Amino acid sequence: MTRIGIIIGSTRPGRNGDRVAQWVRDLAAEHAGCVGDFELVDLSDHALPLLDEAIPAAQAPGRQPHTRRWAERIGSYDAYIFVTPEYNTAPPAALTNAIDYLYAEWGGKPVAYVGYGVFGAVMAVQKLRAQAGVLRMADIGPQVALSLREDFVNFADFRPRELHTAEVHRLVDELLAWAQALGPLRTAARTADHTA
Repeated sequence: MTRIGIIIGSTRPGRNGDRVAQWVRDLAAEHAGCVGDFELVDLSDHALPLLDEAIPAAQAPGRQPHTRRWAERIGSYDAYIFVTPEYNTAPPAALTNAIDYLYAEWGGKPVAYVGYGVFGAVMAVQKLRAQAGVLRMADIGPQVALSLREDFVNFADFRPRELHTAEVHRLVDELLAWAQALGPLRTAARTADHTA
C-alpha cells in the first residue's frame, strides 16, 4: 500500500490548515480505497526549532534528536500532499523550515499541493514547487486552490465548493500513479544507502 503524508503547513493559532487537511484526507481515503494510506502530519506536533543543524542535510543526516524523529516520520512515506496557506506571497516559515531539515528523505517521491488563501495560495505553491525540484521530488501538476472568499464563510469557516471534490480526486489519482512509477527509484536509493 502506498503511504501518503498530508503535511499541515501552518502552525499559527486559529489556523484553517487542520480542517483543510482533514477534508483532503477524508476525500482521498474515500476515493483511493485500499490503494493508499493517507496520514496527517501536523508540524505543530514536531516542534522543530529554526534549522539548528551544523551540516546541511544534502551533505549528511541531521544529528539532533528532533531532526532524527522528523526524518524517520517523513522517510516512511512514498508521497506527500502539502496543505499550505499563503503569507505575503509565500508558504509559512514553519513549512519551509521543516522541509529544509531533510534531503534524502524527500528524494524520488512525488508531491502535490492544496493551497488556501485570498488567491488560492498560488504564489506560495510556486515557491514550494521550486524547493521540491532542488530536493529531487516529482512535482505533480494538479493543484487544489481554495479561495478564502469562496470556500470559507467570513474567511474562517471552511465550506469548500463541490467542484473541489473532483480536483482532489484527480490530484490523488496522479499522486498515486507517480508514487508507483517512482517506486524503483526509491528502492535503488534505499539499497545504495544500506551498501554505502
